This record gives sequence, structure tokens and C-alpha cells, in this order.
Amino acid sequence: MTLESFRDELVATACSIAAQGKGLLAADESNGTIGKRFAAVGVENSEETRRAYRSLLASTPALEEAISGVILFEETLFQDSVDADGHPGPPIIELFQDQGIVPGIKVDQGVEPLAGGLPGESWCTGLKGLQERAARYYERGARFAKWRAVLKISAEGSPSELCVRENAWGLARYARTVQEEGLVPIVEPEILMDGNHDIETTAAVQEWVLRTVYQALSHNGVFLEGSLLKPSMTLPGKDCPNAPSPDQVAEFSLRTLERTVPVSVPAILFLSGGLSEEEASVYLNGINRAISPAPWHLGFSYGRALQQSCLKHWAGHDVHGGQQALLARARANGQAAQGFYVAGSEPSDGAPLYEANYSY
Repeated sequence: MTLESFRDELVATACSIAAQGKGLLAADESNGTIGKRFAAVGVENSEETRRAYRSLLASTPALEEAISGVILFEETLFQDSVDADGHPGPPIIELFQDQGIVPGIKVDQGVEPLAGGLPGESWCTGLKGLQERAARYYERGARFAKWRAVLKISAEGSPSELCVRENAWGLARYARTVQEEGLVPIVEPEILMDGNHDIETTAAVQEWVLRTVYQALSHNGVFLEGSLLKPSMTLPGKDCPNAPSPDQVAEFSLRTLERTVPVSVPAILFLSGGLSEEEASVYLNGINRAISPAPWHLGFSYGRALQQSCLKHWAGHDVHGGQQALLARARANGQAAQGFYVAGSEPSDGAPLYEANYSY
């Protein structure tokens, strides 16, 4: 197949994900990462517990009211569900599809140290065999893909030009490859929160990174109308002494995006990147209140900021409690994606979610 043969379908999928008041549930944690999450709530990490937890997510009633798509790990894409009593059910992907939630798949294979780069810099792996994997995922029912490049700001000069260009090119090669097989690419150049830099520094680096990414996408002939962007919000480093207000986050995030992201991109879906559940909702709400109408749908693609309370309530046995917690945070972010979330109006776990040098 070719990109041309999927063009209309790519647009339809991207627009479905970009539905008003909705965003993505990022449930694509690797087995190792989900194991850390389970350990924190006293749950063993096994295929059975992973199946049970992700079945909980997929069977949450009314989830489709705020969630338009879900990013899955490969294991989950091919896994059957179980109900609250442990009885086998249909494939997990079908539970999402039955609610009108579009399934997607994480296709990168993690990061490796970047030879020639500065200390701590990385490049993203997974291009080898990607076309064949993408075709298999499409056949299974996935309709979009995600690839996460990781960059950091440091006093040593990171990100280097080599790091920015290498990761931008990798994102572009991935995006073109999966479009050829019918999957909408989510382009994710994450800038980690690590460091003590101010918000102005983040904005300058993010502009450079996004500009380079869209140049690479252009060079590779990526069909922007059938693609989505998953960026970090523009925030200072975690150790910066000056905490930003929601208005500042909105101002710098929007300025950065307006300077770099073509209006042909249907949606910008922010990652939570270590923000607490409530912070992720409040900042997203501020961004949407600051610009109306926006040239793109401004939504969310949250993992930890949607699942933290859910995991704690579930703790391996309370399916209903976990689902209610997930639904509360989904509602909060659905409202924030429209600019009318009232801070504190939905229950949340107040624990900080930041992890230094975060990977999954």
C-alpha cells in the first residue's frame, strides 16, 4: 500500500481523535514500567495482573465521553480481556472499539545513548522492521501509532544540534513509514522536566526542536493533515526556583506552538510529563482559555496523570473504584480541553508524578 491509498482514512482517524472535549489515554507502559506502578500499590507484575488492569481501563463505562483514543503496548493489542470476576472476555482492543475509542500502538523500541552526543543524550530505536509491524498492527485494528523521542536541557549544553537533528529525523522516518500502512503518526518530541532552567530557556529550546521536527517531516513528505503532535507543555525545569502560573504556561506554550506548528495539523495533544493529576488539568485548562478559537484542537495524551488515582483505588482488586477514579480524571481533562475545568472539582491524587530522566 502507499500513503496516497490511505490519505482519506488518515484524515478521518486524525479528526476522530481530535474530537472536541476529548483526548488520549496513554496506556502504553512497557512491562517494566507498569511493574513499577504496580509495586507502588502492592500488586505483583504478571501477565494476569496486566491483563486485569488493562481490562479495567477498557471496560470503564462512559469513558468515551472524554477519551477519543487509547495508546496500547504491543502485549495489550493482542491480549484478551477478563471481567471483574476473572472470567475471560473478548479482546481488550474490542472493548475500546465498542465504545468508539480508537486504538493506537506504541511502536518505538526505546532509546539508546547517542554516539557523538553530549552525556545523557539519546536517540530512539525501532525503525528496523517498522513497516511490517505497522501492517500487522493495522490488521489487528490499530489506527494510529506513537513514537517518543526524548530530549533534555542541561548546563552542559544539551540538547546538542546532533541530538535535535537525529531525533527529528527519526520521528520523520517513523511518521512516513506508518502512514504508508494506514496508521496516523503521533509525533512526540518530549523535553524532559529535569533541570533548573527557566521557562524562557525551555521556550527557546522547544521552538528550535519543533521547527527542526517539522522541517524533517516536510523533507520526508509526511502528510500533516493525517498526523498529530504530542509535545511537552512549555515549563521551567523541575528545580527552577520560579514556579510558573497557569497563565504563564499558557502564554509560553501557545507562543511556541504558534511559531512552529502548521495549522494543517488537526490536533496538539499535550503530554503530562511528570505533572500531578491536578496540575496537568489546570495547565491544559489555562491553555484552552487563553486562545479561542485555536487553529488546532488542543487536547491531552496523558498516562500517569490519568491513571495514578485509578491504580491506587484498584490496588489489584477494586475494579469499580479504579474505574470511577479514571472516569473522574478523564472528565476533568475533557473539561480542560474546552477551557471550563474548575480546579478541584474532580477528585485526584495529589502525589507528585515527576521522575528524573523518565523512560518507559
